Amino acid sequence: MTTETVAVRPSAPIRHAPLPAGQEPREVPTIWWQTQETREQVLERTVALPFTADTDTNQRTRRRGLVKLLDWLEDQPGHTWQERWLASGAEEAGREWTRLPRQWLTERHRERKYDRADLSCGMIPLLGGQVVRPAYPWLLRQRPAQLLAHIRSVTDPDGFAALKDQYSATGHSGSNDCNNALNRVTWIVTSKGGTVRDITIGDCVELQHAIGEHQTNGYHGKHLFYALLAAFGVFGPDAPARLKTVMLPGQLTPAALVDRHGIACTAIRDLLVDYLTERAVDIDYTTLEDMARALAGLFWRDLEKHHPGIDSLRLDADTVTAWRERVRMVRDRHGIPLRPRVNVHTMFAWVRAFYQYLARWAADEPARWGLWVAPCPICDSDTDHGKVRLRRKAAMDQRTGTLLPALPALVRAVERQLKDAERCLAAGRETPAAATFITPAGETLLRRAGVSTRVYADDPTTGRRRDLTMEEERAFWAWAIVEVLRHTGMRIEEALELTHHSFLAYQLPTTGEIVPMLQVAPSKLDQERLLLVSPELGEVLTAVIHRVRRGQAAMPLVSAYDTLERLSSAPMPFLFQRRYGPENRAIPSNYIYTCLGDALVASGLTGPGDMPLRYTPHDFRRIFVTDALRTGLPPHIAARICGHRTVDTTLGYAAIYPEDIINHHRAFIARRRSLRPGEEYREPTAQGWQDFLAHFELRKVALGTCARDLGTPCGPTPSRCPGWRRSAPTWSTASRRPRNRAGSARSRRSRQASPPPSRSSPRCATCPRGTPPCTSGCPTSEPAQAVSPPTRPAATEV
Repeated sequence: MTTETVAVRPSAPIRHAPLPAGQEPREVPTIWWQTQETREQVLERTVALPFTADTDTNQRTRRRGLVKLLDWLEDQPGHTWQERWLASGAEEAGREWTRLPRQWLTERHRERKYDRADLSCGMIPLLGGQVVRPAYPWLLRQRPAQLLAHIRSVTDPDGFAALKDQYSATGHSGSNDCNNALNRVTWIVTSKGGTVRDITIGDCVELQHAIGEHQTNGYHGKHLFYALLAAFGVFGPDAPARLKTVMLPGQLTPAALVDRHGIACTAIRDLLVDYLTERAVDIDYTTLEDMARALAGLFWRDLEKHHPGIDSLRLDADTVTAWRERVRMVRDRHGIPLRPRVNVHTMFAWVRAFYQYLARWAADEPARWGLWVAPCPICDSDTDHGKVRLRRKAAMDQRTGTLLPALPALVRAVERQLKDAERCLAAGRETPAAATFITPAGETLLRRAGVSTRVYADDPTTGRRRDLTMEEERAFWAWAIVEVLRHTGMRIEEALELTHHSFLAYQLPTTGEIVPMLQVAPSKLDQERLLLVSPELGEVLTAVIHRVRRGQAAMPLVSAYDTLERLSSAPMPFLFQRRYGPENRAIPSNYIYTCLGDALVASGLTGPGDMPLRYTPHDFRRIFVTDALRTGLPPHIAARICGHRTVDTTLGYAAIYPEDIINHHRAFIARRRSLRPGEEYREPTAQGWQDFLAHFELRKVALGTCARDLGTPCGPTPSRCPGWRRSAPTWSTASRRPRNRAGSARSRRSRQASPPPSRSSPRCATCPRGTPPCTSGCPTSEPAQAVSPPTRPAATEV
C-alpha cells in the first residue's frame, strides 16, 4: 500500500506566532491503507475485536448500520472510501448528514423507521476503523460521547490512557475537564490520522481555529488538551507551555507592518521597510508599530489616495498644507472627520525624523540613501507640544485633586465588598441545592442544583443567575490591586509582573535589621529598583500568595503574554494569577480594569456633578506621588521609588496646590530653626513686623499715591519725594536695549511713535517751581497747570 500526502481540504491561512521546527500543521492525506480496503475487508475488520460493542444488541445495530453506509458509499463516485465520502456531500450537510443515505434507501424501497439510529451507530466502526476521516466542521457538529469514546478505545488506547494519567498527576479533579481535553485530542486523531504522539502544535492551532469558527460555545479557555500533550512530551522539550502563546500573533517584521497599509509605489514601500529595519534596533516594538502606522498609513498612503502616482518625497507647499489639515483630524473609513487627533505632534515628529535620518545617513551611504534626500515638510512649530503637555498636566492635576480625597472611601468600599462576597460565597456553599439563603446585603438567593466546583445562585426577584465564585474572585483582585498600587505607586505592568522571587531580605549595615524589600522588574526604562515592603503591603501580598497556592507546596508556574511587545514570558510564579477553568493563567490588565469597574459601580462613589468616579491603575501612581510629596518625602527619593530618571518627571505627576506650598514651607522653616543654634534666629518685635507689613502699602506708590502719611508734606527736593521717584517716566529716547531689526514684531519702524499719556497733577506747595509735579497725594499742594512730560521724538529713518 502507498500513502499520498496531498492536501484536498486547503484551509484558510491562519495568523499565529512562528511554530517550532517540525511542529507545522500536518497535511491531510488522501490515500491510506484503511480507506483502500474492499467492502469485505472493512466488514471483517470493523466488526471484530476491538471494534465490537458492549452488548449483542448494540453490535447488531452497528453491523446493520455499517452495511447500509457501505452500500450507500459504494454508489458514490470515487476509488476510495474517502473519495466517495467527500463526493456524497455528507460533510457539507453537517448534523443532517443522515438525510442523504436515508433518501438513498427510500429511493430503493429499503427504508425503515430505525434507519437514523442504524446509520449513527454504523458510523462508529467506520470512523474508529479509519475508513473515512471527516473534516473538523463535520466532527464538531456531531459530538456523540459514545463515538469519541469508541475511537479512543480502538485508536492508540495506550496514548489516551497516558493522557488521562497525566491529567490526574497534575492535581486536577473533574471528569468534565478531562473528557473535554480527551475529546479534542480525539478530534485531531480522527481527522488527521496517526496516534497521539504524531500530533503537532500546528494541529492544535488548526483545531482551535476550527472550534472558534464552527462552534463558538466553549471555544475560549479550553487549552487543557495542549497542556496535557506538552507535559506528556509530545511536542518536545522546547515547546511553549501554553497554546495561547502560539495562537496569539507575535511580532511582525517591518515589511509586514508596511504591507498592512497597501502602498502602491514599490520604491517608497522598500524605502520605508529599510528605514524601519534600521530604526528597529534602537526602539521597542510598540514604538516601531506606531511609527509604521504613521509613516506608511497616515503619511504616504494618505498622499497616494489624494495624489495618485506620487513617487517622490519632495513635496510642494500646497500638498503639504492639505495633508497637514487632513491628518489633524481623526476620520472614519469614508473620510468624514470625527474629532481632532490628540497625538498629531507625535506623528509630525516621526515624519520630521524620517526626513532628517535620510539626510544624515546619506552622508555615510550616499548610494543607498542619497536619492531620497528632500526638504522636510515639517517645521519646528508642528512638533511643539508644549500646549498639549500643559493641558494634559492641568487635566491630570484636576483629576488627581478629585480622586485623592475619595481614596479612603474607595479603600473602605473594596474591603467591605470583599468581606460581603466571602460571606455570601460561604453561605452558598453551606446551603444545599434548591434551598434559599440570605446574603449579607439582605438578599434572598436560591442555590442552584448541579455538580460544579463553582457556586451558582438564582435571584428570585429578578430571575438572574449569579456566579458567587466569580463575584468573590473579582472582589478579591479589586481589593488586592488597589492596595498594591496605592502602597507602591507601581505601574500596572510592573505590578502584574511581580513573582514569588521578587521578595528580598535586605540587612541594614548600621543596625543589622532585616528589612523586607520588593524587587520591581525593569519595565518602561529598563531599570529595576527595590521598594520597601510596609506591614500593610506585606499583609496584602501574603493573602495573594495564600490564594494562588491553594494549599500546594509551591506557586504554580504560568506564562504571561505582553500585549504591547507581543511576546510571552517563560513560566514563572507570578503573584497575579488566577484559576481559569482547569488551568492557572496570569492575570491580564483588562481583567484588572474589569474588577476595578465592578468595585466602583458597587461602591457608588461620585465626584463633582454627582458623576460616578472612575479610577484607572495609573491614577494610583499619581496619587501616590502627590501624597508622598505632600507628606514631606524628598522629590529625589520619590523619583527613585517611582523609577523616574529625573525629578522633573516626578514633579509632573504630583498635583501641588498653593496651600500645600505654604504649609510645607512653614514646616520647613520650623524644622530648620529647631535644628540650628538658637542664636542664629531672633524673634521679630511687634513694631518690626508691622513695619515689614507696611511695605506692602508702599507698593501703591507706583499707582500714583504718595508714600507719606496723610497731612505730612513732601520733602523740599524732588529727589526725596517718593511720588516723583515712582511716577517719573522711565522711557528714554536713547534706549539701552539693542535695536530690533526692521520688520520684526518689536521694531520701531513697524509702529507709530506715540508719547506717553500726560500726567496732570497738582503742584506740591513745598516743591520749588520749575520742577516736575508731585502726585496728588499731598494735601498741601496748590492748584497749578499741569505740566506734561517731554514728548517722545518721532522715529526717523536711519
